[in-house]
Amino acid sequence: MGNTILAILEQVWPRLKAEAPGAAAWTRKACARARTAEFMAPLLLRWYLAPVFWMAGVQKFSHFSETAVWFGDAESGLGLPAPYIWVFLVALFETLGAVFLFLGFATRVISLPLMVIMAVAALEVHWPNGWLAIAAGQGLFATGRTMAAVERLQQAKEILQSQTDYNWLTEHGNLVMLNNGVEFAVTYFVMLLTLFFIGGGRYVSADYWLKRHWHWQD
Repeated sequence: MGNTILAILEQVWPRLKAEAPGAAAWTRKACARARTAEFMAPLLLRWYLAPVFWMAGVQKFSHFSETAVWFGDAESGLGLPAPYIWVFLVALFETLGAVFLFLGFATRVISLPLMVIMAVAALEVHWPNGWLAIAAGQGLFATGRTMAAVERLQQAKEILQSQTDYNWLTEHGNLVMLNNGVEFAVTYFVMLLTLFFIGGGRYVSADYWLKRHWHWQD
């Protein structure tokens, strides 16, 4: 097998060396042409994050008192002083941040408080649960906690299969066990960090047009 591979390489290698410069030049040209669509990357990041933060902020405003109680609870919550003020500020930044991200307005500026919110959520709420958002029984990020959760999930499925119409229950989605790890919070943080460095992007962002016509610094 090894001799066969060497024989193939000996035949192909001269051709590869001869064609490499042309292939490299074609690749450079293709990458240069692709840069005309580079505005899509920050646009898609912004439009992915906008509904996430909008829903988070609206939920906090809709359940303001309950959220404030959790913010202030030292045992089962965050234990923050002045919880009503903190809930208001977080919900405000999340809803305004959603609008700003959607429009591409002050993208770098609004990314900063949203990153702080995600960092606090990851460290104070999700960190004890590990990485996974949904519990898994195997894989790189599986832990004793998630494996135990999957074991209990399997028992719950067996009970439901014997007592109810399980196919109807799972018609629109499989049953899972929420682990509530840092996965989503870290992912959103990284996306916001990327936007902080690259900005809102060209063409489809308010920052681009404000900077172009009024020398706006985003």
